[in-house]
Amino acid sequence: MSQDIVTATADGILQIRLNRPQKKNALTREMYGTLEAAFNRANDEPRVKAIWITGSGDSFSSGNDVGSFLEEQAGDRLPGAGGFLHALAALEVPLVAAVNGLAVGVGATMLLHCDIVHAATGATFRFPFVDLGVFPEAASTVLLPRLAGHQRAMELMLLADSFDASAARDIGMVNDVFEDKDLETESLRVTRRLTAKPSSSLRLTKARVKAGYGDLGAVIAEETPLFANAVRSPEAREAFNAFLEKRRPDFSQFD
Repeated sequence: MSQDIVTATADGILQIRLNRPQKKNALTREMYGTLEAAFNRANDEPRVKAIWITGSGDSFSSGNDVGSFLEEQAGDRLPGAGGFLHALAALEVPLVAAVNGLAVGVGATMLLHCDIVHAATGATFRFPFVDLGVFPEAASTVLLPRLAGHQRAMELMLLADSFDASAARDIGMVNDVFEDKDLETESLRVTRRLTAKPSSSLRLTKARVKAGYGDLGAVIAEETPLFANAVRSPEAREAFNAFLEKRRPDFSQFD
């Protein structure tokens, strides 16, 4: 159980706060494991009608901890991350996100699995995977084009530019944008509306909508060895080391 995840259940809502602000809520193996366990418990807990997730400090999540990528030598890409992604795809309870700041990497791709997403006016989003020598995970190569359209999704994934909350709302990734100071209050207000509704109907509606997406768990399983190989590639190692050394990566050596 990670100390960097704070959870509390009240009035039918499982509240989850990513609480590693000094690292912009970058996710570690332990954090992935805690999130996976929380999602799985929620599926089995009738009193949980909705999950609400946000971040501490100025970030929702800056993505996977880069140091963990460099530690990965063989096998699955971060076993904790793999379990988390499968639990996210299999989540039966409505998931609401309040994006309070930076949402990068898995901090952005996980939002594609959320049912309602709210963002602060100052929130920024980025899919940086190509710049890191890997590719977007979490079945986002299926979900993002479906949401934003092929060309817009490819632009966001291939160019890997940051975009703001207004742009995220325009492509349908965000439902509403609130002033930073009002985000939590407004997002929880919407989440509490869910708790007044019958749990069985909430879960069944989510299940039927997701059925139209195909087997996302199978997509994630297919991605896993591909991502693991990409993480261990020379290009990815150069990108990760450049990030930690605060320099621009040099990919010309691999041409």
